[in-house]
Amino acid sequence: MTALRTPTVVALALLTAIAPLATDMYLPALPTMVGDLGSTASGVQLTLTTFLVGLALGQLVIGPLSDQFGRRRLLLAGTVVCALAGAVCAIAPNEAVLVAARFVQGFSGAAGIVLSRAVIADRAAGERAARLFSLMMVISGVAPVVAPLLGGSLLGAVGWRGIFWILAAIAVVMVLAVVAVVPESLPIERRRPGGLAATWRAAREVLGDRVYLGYTLTFAFAFTSMFAYISASSFVYQNVLGLSTVQYSIAFAANAFGLVAASAASGALTGRLAPLTMLRGGVAVLVVDCAALLAVVLAGAPRWGVLVLLFLAVSSLGFVLGNATSLATGRVPRNAGTGSAVLGALQFGLGALASPVVGLAGESDARPMAVTMVVVAVLSLLSLWTLARERVDASGAPGAAVERGMIGG
Repeated sequence: MTALRTPTVVALALLTAIAPLATDMYLPALPTMVGDLGSTASGVQLTLTTFLVGLALGQLVIGPLSDQFGRRRLLLAGTVVCALAGAVCAIAPNEAVLVAARFVQGFSGAAGIVLSRAVIADRAAGERAARLFSLMMVISGVAPVVAPLLGGSLLGAVGWRGIFWILAAIAVVMVLAVVAVVPESLPIERRRPGGLAATWRAAREVLGDRVYLGYTLTFAFAFTSMFAYISASSFVYQNVLGLSTVQYSIAFAANAFGLVAASAASGALTGRLAPLTMLRGGVAVLVVDCAALLAVVLAGAPRWGVLVLLFLAVSSLGFVLGNATSLATGRVPRNAGTGSAVLGALQFGLGALASPVVGLAGESDARPMAVTMVVVAVLSLLSLWTLARERVDASGAPGAAVERGMIGG
């Protein structure tokens, strides 16, 4: 198993950042787009929904295909199409064309997410994989924070169409990065030929692994807590807590820094602490923080309490997301593309559902966000402690799943 070079890992992390950049960079421009396209607020917001749907579906299609045809060609093709779709978004004459182009952008951009994980799963296992996934979280975790700030600063200079041109240019740079430093990680002898029948068998194998599902749901529910926070943060910080726009940006950036720092700490601790130990600790802290957050919100406590607890909850995910990804993909090494696809589809599918839920009570109520975060954090914990449990024999040795060479805990 050839080790991945640092430039390759960096390129893979940046490929995973294409999706959050394409999701968040144009958000400050939505009001402007309504007038320019002669559309409505809901019509323009549909461009975000279709992008997320494309992102989820793209992973479900591209991941299994890569188990049959290899990673690199599909990664190149997906990134090229993503660049072209970004250009179509930039010149879209109306809402319908923009919505369609955003779906294609999401579908093709999914290649960067699902195949980056699969490449690491092909070339690393155990603690090495956990360290690499944590490093990817450090690099790609900056993107959701930088994107809206970058988009807001660029909007006045280049307009919303210019933002899509920039996204297309970023995709072109990623194509060059794949050509230069990302090798094929799945040799022909390890591929799964057989067309749709083989894809169906691979999906059944992956979904039939209870422990894999446990780690995957742990990851997806934990990520949903962050998506609930991101979706509601602007309203909660400004309308509920009374922060200014600048203060909101500082608080949002501080939480992102906490996530990145915790991810870096998780990677540094790998080798001294098992990935499963860090995962359990991170999920436990997430549940406690979210429960405390709900109590503070219901009690109407001072805003510093909400700010501190949100920082701790977001930071705790640095010990959850990378380790859960490593443990999940390590359970299905023969179907790493399919396993990565299911994980990514659940990640963005559940995240998309959280967005409308946190706004049910209007723009001046933090309770829906707090309740949503508690519910999904508890579901993450239940998934970890009920599904993601290794079988052991009477002597305490690992059971059949581990004996097949899979990574458990």
